[in-house]
Amino acid sequence: MNHPQHVQITEVGPRDGFQAERSFIPTARKIEFIDRLVEAGVPRIEATSFVSPRAVPQLADAEEVMRGVDRSRGAVLAALVPNKRGALRAAEAAVDEMVVFVSASESHNRKNVNRPTEASIAGFEEVARVAGEAGIPVSGAISVAFGCPFEGEVAPMRVGEIAHRFQQLGFAGASLGDTTGMATPPLVAAAVAAVREAAPGLGLSLHFHNTRGIGLANVMTGLGLGVDRYESSFGGIGGCPFAPKATGNICTEDLVYLLAEMGIDTGIDLRKLSGIACDVEVAVGHALPGQIMKAGLRLDLHPMDSVRVAQG
Repeated sequence: MNHPQHVQITEVGPRDGFQAERSFIPTARKIEFIDRLVEAGVPRIEATSFVSPRAVPQLADAEEVMRGVDRSRGAVLAALVPNKRGALRAAEAAVDEMVVFVSASESHNRKNVNRPTEASIAGFEEVARVAGEAGIPVSGAISVAFGCPFEGEVAPMRVGEIAHRFQQLGFAGASLGDTTGMATPPLVAAAVAAVREAAPGLGLSLHFHNTRGIGLANVMTGLGLGVDRYESSFGGIGGCPFAPKATGNICTEDLVYLLAEMGIDTGIDLRKLSGIACDVEVAVGHALPGQIMKAGLRLDLHPMDSVRVAQG
């Protein structure tokens, strides 16, 4: 198959991962993890979110995080913004990119941001205006793009319509979010085709969760379609706090390992990334589902005396 030779990874753990934690991750640890991700070669990071601290208290330190991270290495530090007020905060913090979000279904959008989808999209004009005045690009994320936990199937045409609205607003790209892990390879193919038809030339990213264990299978489908941008989180941490049974994202180390074994370049140091994931597991205080962080790489060898000899 004609897979891309290079894939851009966006690490969403500092935002999508930490927002779902019960306990607050100290600001200094967040800054440390972001700096280490940049040092490991991650080119784009969702560093935080400028949503209401009452809605997502785990990310109430957005300004402090942006002030504290090392901005000298050239990685793109993006942040979610829900509305004009969030955009003004993000512009003041000098984020490299703003990300707005809307759900493909009415039900999830009302749960996630407490407003109709059309009201959310209409509000993006104000965000785009604030970002434009600050010289900051905007991308759009489409949640529950492959299925809604309240409504069931989501029509690919609906996803394409929203992507078209993003393109009309001058956004840099669109991310299709598998918020509750309902994506399957056929659904991925249908959604990608719909977006390409409705918004030709719009940058496209895929954001899968591993809720039902086929996150990387969906990545393989995307690669076969030529999609070269993916979003993932260290250790597989994360999950939407406003959707039922929304378990973690696909794991960044597992994704980078898969791509490396396929000969696809990411520019990311996998061993450094695995070390970060292990430390994130300690920071959050519970086990994470990442596989490479536990098993190591395929050709990591072990001394014979480290394993007992079978008896009998």
